[in-house]
Amino acid sequence: MNRGTMLNAYPDSMGGKLSDIVEILKKEEFKDAIQSFYILPSMFHTDLDRGFSVQDYDLEESLATREDLQNLMDMGIDLKLDFILNHASVLSPQFQDLIKNGTSSKYADFFINWNAFWEGCGTMTEEGYIQPEEELIKDMFFRKPGLPILMLEFSDGTKVPYWNTFYQKVWEEKGETKYLGQMDLNIRSELVWEFYDETLKKLSSYGAAIVRLDAFAYASKEVGKKNFFNEPQTWEILKRLQKIADKYELSFLPEIHASYGEGRYEQVAKEGYMTYDFFLPGLMIDALESGDGSHLKNWAEEICTKKFSVVNMLGCHDGIPLLDLKGLLPDERIQNLIDTVVSRGGYVKDLHGAKNVYYQVNATYYSALGEDDKKMLLARAIQMFMPGKPQVWYLDLFAGVNDHEAVKRAGEGGHKEINRTNLSLTEVNERLKKPVVQKQLELMRLRNTHPAFSEDATMDFASNGKNIEITWAGKQASVTLKANLKTYDYEVVL
Repeated sequence: MNRGTMLNAYPDSMGGKLSDIVEILKKEEFKDAIQSFYILPSMFHTDLDRGFSVQDYDLEESLATREDLQNLMDMGIDLKLDFILNHASVLSPQFQDLIKNGTSSKYADFFINWNAFWEGCGTMTEEGYIQPEEELIKDMFFRKPGLPILMLEFSDGTKVPYWNTFYQKVWEEKGETKYLGQMDLNIRSELVWEFYDETLKKLSSYGAAIVRLDAFAYASKEVGKKNFFNEPQTWEILKRLQKIADKYELSFLPEIHASYGEGRYEQVAKEGYMTYDFFLPGLMIDALESGDGSHLKNWAEEICTKKFSVVNMLGCHDGIPLLDLKGLLPDERIQNLIDTVVSRGGYVKDLHGAKNVYYQVNATYYSALGEDDKKMLLARAIQMFMPGKPQVWYLDLFAGVNDHEAVKRAGEGGHKEINRTNLSLTEVNERLKKPVVQKQLELMRLRNTHPAFSEDATMDFASNGKNIEITWAGKQASVTLKANLKTYDYEVVL
């Protein structure tokens, strides 16, 4: 895996379609600034969650074409694409066939029949679903209140519950029941594994080098287990998937949110996988607000000492992770971080409705830093000198501010739209003139082109509180970042 900077955007984030982004990346301002591009999954046929509810993995050609993808690769930009392992849309051909043909459907076991799964382990309710015994369900991890089921009505009128961890919507239209939702796949079905193989082959054909495994920790379902990162089943699933990936020369990046104290990130890394550095976004804000670089230093040294292969970031399509910081930062510092970002217009998202169990805060990173150009530039400079592969959210690069109007338009559950503003070509060209954008691109170019950031390089992170100094030294060259966390001044010493 190259260590160069990775852009992160939707296919319509800049200009309206992927071909527009291709032309933007050809501009002189972007020369040598981008080595990889993580294109979010609205480039596929999807219906919900801005791409994460996939109907099928064919390209949505109004947004992206094979020609666009080839053009990116011809520019020397490799691709990272999503594979949503745990679920598929109710509008997928498999689920539509199930609705139409019921138990005689070819895909009868492609999704998880709740009652079949829990047979003999609970009591049938009047509503037609099994209520599992309390002892078997008390430790289960749910993403929303109540049991994770959708009551599906077959064409013959039979009602059957199916496992539904994430979103669902059910309504009547002209006397017919309509559904939207993300239905969990049955990992025990060989048809699902055939689908996995077909999907990874297709992603490879698009030019993917890295495949992000979305929601992989939910895929294993076992009676009496937490059903989030079940062991050893989760490892067995990853091992089987890896054999498929090897056929198509793909690298996996499993996506998982869990607290530092749980050590899940380390388990994934020790198995040889890349992992997300979901700790850096919060640690960075903490360092810039407190003027104390000690926690950043400790984390950078842990990555290097344990030789983790990480993809780091500041902002992203989801939000700024907070649950992950537990055990790495004192709880009062996490709360101060939450309070600060919320006071600057951010929204707190509680984890599946639980009080005081913070999952993420939704804000642009620029707004989270008080819309301060110096803070944004220092944050980007430090990111470029942290170990790992830096991922850059397009809106951070263009110093985007919180979009509260977009949240209002999206309605209930639309908090993530605060950090997903699409930029027109005119807006992109205007923002490219801003020093805060130009200087970020300079830092990204340095990260991509300076020989000190090589596989054989070593990192030294010195901190005496407000002053930090990060040096990368390889066989050919060295480079140092000197920064003051109180004044937000920095210099790069070549």
